Amino acid sequence: MIFSLQGIKRFIWRDRAENAGRLSQYVIWFLRLLYVLGRDLLQGQLTLRATSLSYTTLLSLVPLLAVSFSVLHAFGVYNLLEPVLLQFLEPLGPKGAEVGERIVSFVSNIRVGVLGSVGLAILFYTVISLVNKIEKSFNFTWRVEENRSLGRRFSDYLSVILIGPVLMFSAVGLSASLMSNSVVQHLLTIEPFGSALYIAGKIIPKLLIILAFSFIYVFIPNTKVRLGAALGGALLASILWQIAGWGFASFVASSTKYAAIYSSFAILITFLIWLYLNWLIVLIGAQAAYYIQNPSSIREEHVMEEMSEEFKEKLALLIMVLIAEHHHYHKPHWSMEQLAEVLGVAENRVQDLLHLLEKQKLVIASAEQPPTWIPARDTETISIDEVIFAVRRAGDPGEKIKLETPAVHQVETLIQSIDRLLESHLSAKSVKELAVNVRYKGSGDI
Repeated sequence: MIFSLQGIKRFIWRDRAENAGRLSQYVIWFLRLLYVLGRDLLQGQLTLRATSLSYTTLLSLVPLLAVSFSVLHAFGVYNLLEPVLLQFLEPLGPKGAEVGERIVSFVSNIRVGVLGSVGLAILFYTVISLVNKIEKSFNFTWRVEENRSLGRRFSDYLSVILIGPVLMFSAVGLSASLMSNSVVQHLLTIEPFGSALYIAGKIIPKLLIILAFSFIYVFIPNTKVRLGAALGGALLASILWQIAGWGFASFVASSTKYAAIYSSFAILITFLIWLYLNWLIVLIGAQAAYYIQNPSSIREEHVMEEMSEEFKEKLALLIMVLIAEHHHYHKPHWSMEQLAEVLGVAENRVQDLLHLLEKQKLVIASAEQPPTWIPARDTETISIDEVIFAVRRAGDPGEKIKLETPAVHQVETLIQSIDRLLESHLSAKSVKELAVNVRYKGSGDI
């Protein structure tokens, strides 16, 4: 069959996609993106993390809304909490409105002033734990192994918790107040303004959903996410969310037998399923944003994302030489994004190695945003073996060999002699020596 799975796979990856027209290339790229997203979904990690987030959200939902409610109350837009919550629960049908009213009732009954310092601390801890678990899931999709430091968690998480709801609900309130404005109501009776405003009223809520997804895709992962990549992932997530809402509403409407079987527990089960679907869509969008920002990661076959030690050493040395070369010749200093682009590797790999070199005091980041990278000291004093051993000896050495036999001692002696031989050969050559002798083929300079 022409449209078999193998035929589609062959068309996407092998049928001269690069030689096709511009429109065909975009279509093939999008099909490749869908292919790798489907493959990642079937591997189970995204579904597992979505399940974990659903359970955590169920425990943290009321404290999270209580914090948001307090902030919104201070800004005078607290009355928008219920409509937005009801809109989120709309696919659950008539029971969704009941769940929304119950949640709002719980939130309204929480009095922050009478909780005391311990209760307030527990309230914020519950909310921050939820955001921390969200960050870990997003870091997984972005192949980032390092979470934020404790200080950055406090500042960044509070920004997301406090500023995010205000911006979102203010935008919803602004669009609602504009539609109720007398001038706008008058314009609705005049064509073509009436049709244009009607279409805008349908489009604006969709745009707000895309902006909400983009906000969390940019601020939650512990890495630099480009706005274009975040918007691309947000657009896909919003489309999936609309489709899921329509499909789930149809499912709930046609599943009266489940209500008869599970009785009052049916709404809880459907609410959990809806939470799970939402988190799965959010994670799929985050995965799509990663692939959009790192197109080299879109491959036909799944490969392990872990770099070999040989590749790490080579990449770290290349990064060090490029930084030293630009510094020596007074060229503009490299940013992490520029290094990733010119080397043709994923940004998170370059970022990890830059942080590793920074810990070893070989490079430092500038104070500007985005930061650029310069040598931490005179490159003539940085030997090549320092860079190689900075990568080779990084991280936790793991379990130690406790067995003491002649064979173990012989192996340890051999490894030490190899290290000494490598060190004696490379310590005489500095990074500056490589940088000033570098020659690039072609007419352009890097």
